[in-house]
Amino acid sequence: MYRSNRISVVIPCHNEEEGIRAVLAQMPAMVDEVVVVDNASTDRTAAVARELGARVVYEGRKGYGRAYKTGFASARGDIIVTMDGDGTYPPDSIPLLLYVLVEEKLDFITARRWYSRSGQAKSPIRLLGNAILSGAMMCLFFKFIIDSQSGMWVFRRDVLRKIGPRSDSMALSEELKILAFTHRGLRCLEMPIYYGERIGTSKLNIWRDGFGNLFFLVRMRLVLGRRRRAAVVMPLPRPDEAAADLPMRAPAQRTS
Repeated sequence: MYRSNRISVVIPCHNEEEGIRAVLAQMPAMVDEVVVVDNASTDRTAAVARELGARVVYEGRKGYGRAYKTGFASARGDIIVTMDGDGTYPPDSIPLLLYVLVEEKLDFITARRWYSRSGQAKSPIRLLGNAILSGAMMCLFFKFIIDSQSGMWVFRRDVLRKIGPRSDSMALSEELKILAFTHRGLRCLEMPIYYGERIGTSKLNIWRDGFGNLFFLVRMRLVLGRRRRAAVVMPLPRPDEAAADLPMRAPAQRTS
């Protein structure tokens, strides 16, 4: 719990038995629940997560975006935090990110991977790919986001209803940022964090996922306006309906 907001951490995992063990061991006490999405793992990822107190949700359809959407639907918190199960996003960044979100009355924060605490350099090909994709996003959507591929986000639950992400692939990371940062009713920020060393084997296919994300940016530019016009605005519940809802949900916070 953080300032009357319940905090859910959603972590998609595919064969991250050792990584998820390290991540959950570092989870801050302010986190109310951790939802681990077992994306068809063949190792003990789900068992380890349960042993360490996480709620495990199974998603048999493989896909980064698919796993996240299943996790979002299962999360019960007022604020949702995301991270990978391989240790690259440090859980001890959560308190600061929550502080900034609440104090600045923001709706969405994306964490920018800034520097490794161990001093380990990123792969040159990954740095180049991230730079190309982030540059393409800036040119196509006129939003200055340095790390367009970051997988750590902190946002208010109501954001999902407002933007309606659809991607089942790695492109969900780009889609969320584009929809949030271009939404006139949302206050968004990119904030730097340290990043940790990866535990286990990377599941990223650099060339397939890289070109897939690049093509997604182009398609998104072509359909963004149409998606905005077709968006269905859900009315807020009446006070009597809200009172009958789950006790863990706090009233939605509206910003101008």
